[in-house]
Amino acid sequence: MKYVLIVAAVLAFLVMPVSALELAAPSVPDSAAERMPEQTDAFGEGLSELVRNAIAKIYPQWQDAKKICLSVLAAAMAVSFLKTFQGIGKRTMDLAAVAVTAVVLLKSSHSMIHLAAATVQQMTDYGKLLFPVMTAALAANGGVTASAALYAGTAAFDLLLGSLLSGMLVPAVYLFLAMSVGSAATGEVLLKQLRDLIKTAISWCLKTIITVFTTYMSITGVVSGTTDAAALKATKITISSAVPVVGGILSDASEAVLISAGMMKNAAGIYGILAVLAIFLEPFLQIGVQYLMMKTASALCCVFSEGSITALTEDFSTAMGLLLAMTGSVCLFLLVSTVCFMKGVG
Repeated sequence: MKYVLIVAAVLAFLVMPVSALELAAPSVPDSAAERMPEQTDAFGEGLSELVRNAIAKIYPQWQDAKKICLSVLAAAMAVSFLKTFQGIGKRTMDLAAVAVTAVVLLKSSHSMIHLAAATVQQMTDYGKLLFPVMTAALAANGGVTASAALYAGTAAFDLLLGSLLSGMLVPAVYLFLAMSVGSAATGEVLLKQLRDLIKTAISWCLKTIITVFTTYMSITGVVSGTTDAAALKATKITISSAVPVVGGILSDASEAVLISAGMMKNAAGIYGILAVLAIFLEPFLQIGVQYLMMKTASALCCVFSEGSITALTEDFSTAMGLLLAMTGSVCLFLLVSTVCFMKGVG
């Protein structure tokens, strides 16, 4: 009897740290702390609050984007009007139009590129803190082998994706814009081809990484399950349409999040998902507003038959689309990874 009591006491001592593992979620970074919802226990309520707060805060960004759109349209109208006068060279006016449009768009684009890079860095840094917690929680619940496989994959992809975006893809966006301005100003076919090559390379890199990641998760047997077909289809279509370049791949990978996030009760996982969304959602919407307004400006410029301004504005909107794809890829990678851990912790 004495030995039984001793064993029970030892087991009780060992159980307490295991329970604490489930609650040891890393705190959200200070820059995103004010965006965190008050309700972090229920995923649905927390997500709704995050979306409402993010939408409410993008109004100033919407106003700035509208001013940029109007400035581009004013430049197109002015150039179209001046071309009606004889004695003013068409080539000179085209160069002036490109210069004015580039100046108007580069400032906002630079701030959006900087915002996207900072958001990606914050998300990857948070992932480095969250994944060890989820790994420990899964291992404590008996999933030692699964936790090791998950952590190896997520840590490797997190490092690869973060390093690739900060070291190569973000500078490539600047290079894409430089080629776009040069192509619009000079009309050189080579610059246009280089611009298209850069866009293709960025898209290919993102699609390849996300495809390999989801394949790895599928092989380990953690991205699976069933849910309501209509709701899943509607949400996947929304993601596919909202995120340029890699929307289709992200919509497929989102199935794991849609299936599991609302059902899992692991507090660390739910907090982690909400923290990632708090870092991601508002910057994503800000870039999205710029993307939509530049698309609108490009479409309206066609009315004035200003090919150089239209093409350049379209290229800048494409750059914003690439930023949306980058941030969206990192966010969904973290969400899917977290949910996979949660399915093991339960």
